[in-house]
Amino acid sequence: MPILRQIAQLGQPVLRTVGATVVDPRDPAVQSLIDDMLVTVADANGVGIAAPQVFESLSLFIVSSHPNPRYPQAPEMEPTAMINPELLWTSDEKERAWEGCLSIPGLRGLVPRHRRIGVRYLSRAGEVREEEYEDFMARVFQHEFDHIRGMVFIDRVESSLDLVTEKEYFRILHGSP
Repeated sequence: MPILRQIAQLGQPVLRTVGATVVDPRDPAVQSLIDDMLVTVADANGVGIAAPQVFESLSLFIVSSHPNPRYPQAPEMEPTAMINPELLWTSDEKERAWEGCLSIPGLRGLVPRHRRIGVRYLSRAGEVREEEYEDFMARVFQHEFDHIRGMVFIDRVESSLDLVTEKEYFRILHGSP
């Protein structure tokens, strides 16, 4: 039975540690971790979560895009576990857009990311998958990929002026004064 995991908050050393390679994706402990991460990201209204965010320093994350209160315009996709992911290529074109993080509640930032990317990862069944993502999905992958390399989105903002509170972000998003 999956359990709701505690989410590591900024300042926890696990968020600044490079995740170890997952040796066997079919290991019952890895499968259990994936199940726990799926319920944890859903409970938190996230569009992704990385193993370091649930105190497991492994090269594994979930991409789970869907419209929700935190990301009302998010596209719908089946929640996907990505094990030992790799970034194969990136477009030269970058785009700045708002990001938040379950490990840094109450803060949003304008983060430059590649618009299009090519990736490879192992599925939870251990199968090699190659995908291309663009726009929001490329952003989510890059955000989670940073987590397994010991980085968080605030490391990527170009200026501290690009950081706002969650309340201000929603004011900007909805255009109210």
